[in-house]
Amino acid sequence: MAKKETLLIDLAKPVVEALGLEFWGLEYKPQGNHSMLRVFIDGPDGVTVDNCAEVSRQLSGVLDVEDPISSEYTLEVSSPGMDRPLFTLDQFARYKGYKVALKLNLAYEGRRKFSGILNGIEEDEVLVVVDQEEYCFPIENIEQARIVPQFDN
Repeated sequence: MAKKETLLIDLAKPVVEALGLEFWGLEYKPQGNHSMLRVFIDGPDGVTVDNCAEVSRQLSGVLDVEDPISSEYTLEVSSPGMDRPLFTLDQFARYKGYKVALKLNLAYEGRRKFSGILNGIEEDEVLVVVDQEEYCFPIENIEQARIVPQFDN
């Protein structure tokens, strides 16, 4: 994880938790003079628009004082949603048995994208079954991971 993202997590997490919500994770996408900071929050009964607005107001104040992003940026606060991103080993463990889509930092067996059933974690690796074969991916090699929503017909 980049140093900037670690700093942003250290600033955002206490704000979210002080409001009685779960800090799910964040995505920081620097884009020249206009970057995007997306903060994901969750709660035992889900997340409301009011929850997002309150976190946004509180977090904006902290970010204005601390000024961790020197360029212009957009702050977006939202629920992780049905296709929730997974950031931590604990989150991967919570969604064992779910279908996931992974994008790796470095290619493995000639590819960077994998989709399969999340089979849990082992130490610092994420276990995913793809076409009846289990793969072990070190979490630091996972650039992006999302739950793939399944709908019954």
